[in-house]
Formats: sequence, structure tokens, C-alpha cells
Amino acid sequence: MKRFQFYLFGVILGLSTAGLLGLSFAIAAPKSTEPITFIATSDSHYVSSKNLDRIDRNKVSIERMNAIPGTLWPAEIGGGKVGQPRGVFALGDLIDDGDKRDETLLQWRHFEKQFGFDGTDGLLKYPVFEGWGNHDGPPIGKEKFGFSVQSKIKERNILRKKAGRINNVSDNGLHYSWDWNKVHFVQANLYPADKQHPKIRYSLPWHDPQGSLAFLKDDLKINVGDSNRPIVIMSHCGVDTDWWHPEDWAEFYKAVKPYNVIAYFYGHSGTGLRKYKPEGEEKHIDCVNTGQTEKGFFVVEVNDNRFRVGFQAKKDPKATENLVWEWKYLLAKTIALGK
Repeated sequence: MKRFQFYLFGVILGLSTAGLLGLSFAIAAPKSTEPITFIATSDSHYVSSKNLDRIDRNKVSIERMNAIPGTLWPAEIGGGKVGQPRGVFALGDLIDDGDKRDETLLQWRHFEKQFGFDGTDGLLKYPVFEGWGNHDGPPIGKEKFGFSVQSKIKERNILRKKAGRINNVSDNGLHYSWDWNKVHFVQANLYPADKQHPKIRYSLPWHDPQGSLAFLKDDLKINVGDSNRPIVIMSHCGVDTDWWHPEDWAEFYKAVKPYNVIAYFYGHSGTGLRKYKPEGEEKHIDCVNTGQTEKGFFVVEVNDNRFRVGFQAKKDPKATENLVWEWKYLLAKTIALGK
């Protein structure tokens, strides 16, 4: 393609750059205290009538998430012990059939049982911050069989905000953001655009991003401003998804270019580390493709000047007993924490 530069890479030790354009006010940020550790995964694809062994494979991955504190980071990206995760990003395709008679609710119940909500009510021992993917069903009110995953996410966002785990929620109740120390996080759900591109007519209304980009723009303007604070953005799809149009990729890049985006996490298309920038731009965005829960998960740490990630992978992705875990897809880079 000619519109962008897009690279897949393994181990990278680099230096991030941060741009700052056009914003004339400052937002006070919380003081950094200790490293932020979190986990990112996607595509759990809970099922109800076929491929039921996936539920068990997801289970052992979540058990590994629970056991990850105190294990050792690879020496290649600095070593030391993994800290206590503050939460887990579940980046869409939470279930396999988002609007199917007699199955969608059962699949959601599997998600609830294993991922839970706040770290006390499921198998997972940390709060979860989920968004929807293309398998999770249509917009609220468009479902045919009486159950809506997006409606459940909206309900959970109300509870998250009440508990103080998130700070800002979109008018439609779906997109949201929060702060951990000086780092700002934005959940953009399906992908950061406002509506499906007119050149793409694939599977509407399921693939309607529902004002996600507008929320992102307003949120960053109000909650980050010219502070140059680090930003982490997450959604289900990345800039390798053909029904998120390349022209919309460039619009997303334009919206975040003035800010210090240290990473973009997404699922949908596989596992790995990538760099993205439209053609003619200098600054890239580091993209982390988080893969399927049944195969592993990314561990992430942000401290006062460093961002690092590593994928905890099952050596045998289909195994549920006598598992061997290994580190893959390592990235470490220097970052600026801003004001």
C-alpha cells in the first residue's frame, strides 16, 4: 500500500519521540509514584455449543495472569520482577456469537465467570476494562434476540465510573478513559472512527464505531491538553484491518499526532509488535497486537521514563496441562512523562 508505512518486528530497544501542536492550556496530572503494570489481551471468543475446549484454554491463561506478579521480566528488556497488575484490557471479540438465539447470553456468562468485573467476582483477580469487537453484536437496540453485549458494557461502565476506576464516559455510555498515575488510557472499542467509511459497506450495523474518534479527540483535549503526558489507546481493530479504511487510519493518526501516544493496543488480527505512520509522516505509533486469550497475553509496565511489554505465550497453544510459558515479542523504549 502507498498510504502508510507498517512494520512487523520482534525485539526493539528504542527511543520514543513526542509531538506537541496547537493546544494552549495545561492539565494538571497526578504525580507518578511507582511503576504501572497491566495486562492486555483480546479475542477470548467465548462459545456455548462448539469448540468448548477454548473455555479451558482461556481459563489457564487467566490463571497465569493471576500468577504473573513476582515472575521475572526478560533480561533483554531490563529484568526485575513483574509488579502487581492494576487491570486487564479485554479488547473485543469477548464472545463468538454476538446475536444468536439461545447462545449469546450463555457465551457472555462464560466471559463473566472467568474475566469477572472488578477482580473479586470471577476467576481473574484484577479489574477488567473491556471493549467490544466485530463478534460481539450490533449497537444497542439493533439486536434480534433480546440480549446486547454493548448494553452490558454500558451498564458496567456506569459501575466503573461510580467506583472511580474510570473518569470519562462518552454520551452513548460505551467509550471511556481513565488515569493511572500520569498515564492516560482511552478505550475506543471497535476502532477509532465516528462511522463506517462510505467506501466500506461491510456488515453494518455491527461494524459501526459509534462516535469513537470524536470521543477520543474531545477526551484528549480536555484531559491531556498540552501536558505531554503519556497516552495509551486501545481498540479491537488495528491498521491492518481492511474494513477500517486506510483513509480513516490517517484521520486517527492526525487526531493523535499532537500528543505523546506511547502505544496503541488492539486485537482482531494476530499477535505481534508493529509500527505505523501514514506516508510522509516522521513519527510512528508503536502498535501492540494482543492476540487471542487462549494463546497468551501481553504484560506491560510504565515507569518514570520507560515503557516495556512482553508476550507471555504458551509454548503449546493447545495445552491445558503441564504448560510451559515463554516470553515473546519484547519491546522497551524511553518515554517522557510530561507535566
